[in-house]
Amino acid sequence: MRGINMENVVQTGIGQVIMDTVAGGAIRYSDYVLSSDNPCAGGCAWIEGRYVASAEARISIFDAGFGHSDVTYTVASVWHGNIFRLDEHVERFLAGAARMRLESPLGKQAIIDIMKECVARSELREAYVNVSLTRGFGQRPGEKNIEALTSQIYAYAIPYLWVFTPHEQIGGISAVIAREVKRAGANCIDPQVKNYQWGDLLRATFEAQARGARTAFLLDADNYLSEGPGFNVCMIKEGKVLTPSRNVLPGITRKTALEIAVSLGLEVELRDIDSELLKSAEEVFTTTTAGGVTPVIELDGQPVGDGRPGRWTTAIRDRYWALMDEPCALIEPIDYSRRP
Repeated sequence: MRGINMENVVQTGIGQVIMDTVAGGAIRYSDYVLSSDNPCAGGCAWIEGRYVASAEARISIFDAGFGHSDVTYTVASVWHGNIFRLDEHVERFLAGAARMRLESPLGKQAIIDIMKECVARSELREAYVNVSLTRGFGQRPGEKNIEALTSQIYAYAIPYLWVFTPHEQIGGISAVIAREVKRAGANCIDPQVKNYQWGDLLRATFEAQARGARTAFLLDADNYLSEGPGFNVCMIKEGKVLTPSRNVLPGITRKTALEIAVSLGLEVELRDIDSELLKSAEEVFTTTTAGGVTPVIELDGQPVGDGRPGRWTTAIRDRYWALMDEPCALIEPIDYSRRP
């Protein structure tokens, strides 16, 4: 609890601290209490056809998703009881599965229904909602024949997780360009498919820590900017938002941020970005479902711009969070009355 102002902390009915937020900032939690008689309150998972409390969620150690990282996934967010761009998340999820030759045992609508049901049963108004599709497991423990495996879908809703905390999204973060590791190439790992193969991202994270920074940006084999551990990267220069055109996940939060940028009068360009161009940026920000839009105010030990969150990044961030409450096609209210 060190460093958290308890006056600004929301607690659930089971006494779980969610996250401190910035007074007057764009990011504000709902004020609610979970039911004391609901075993799934605060977290619910769907495992092999059953809804269970998140604390009880287990998968087989023989699942190829665990043994071989033969898995794809997506994460949607719920804020103030509204789930954001869920249809697009599931479409990207299934497209990634097809690229991996992973056959889903469930169709798009069934997956959507399960994700929403996990949220409803959890009662969480601010939630991190994950769905994963694995190659699965066979009848024999440790089955190696891919054709003998039965694919599995797992889903869960838990309290909102943050790549970057609300305070970091308001105040900004430091980053470095990783020197010791490059982003795995598209000829090894398909960057269009969301995956758990984080070996390069973890190495970059440890490098950032060793260099006194909050996070790291990775370059690809051609020394162009790719992405960071769990997020896309954007820069602003001369009225344009620039973001990598290759070797990155087509992030849905990035897509939202770029749409907002256009609405604010900025131009958007997907292109190759080298270190020199990145360091000349007037503003830099990251985008991710688990963290929204976060200003980068220091890069490789030098200030970005004037070393404070830039006006365009701030406007994009605040508009992003405002979208979570505006009735439109991007959000869908969760029906919490359906809880059994």
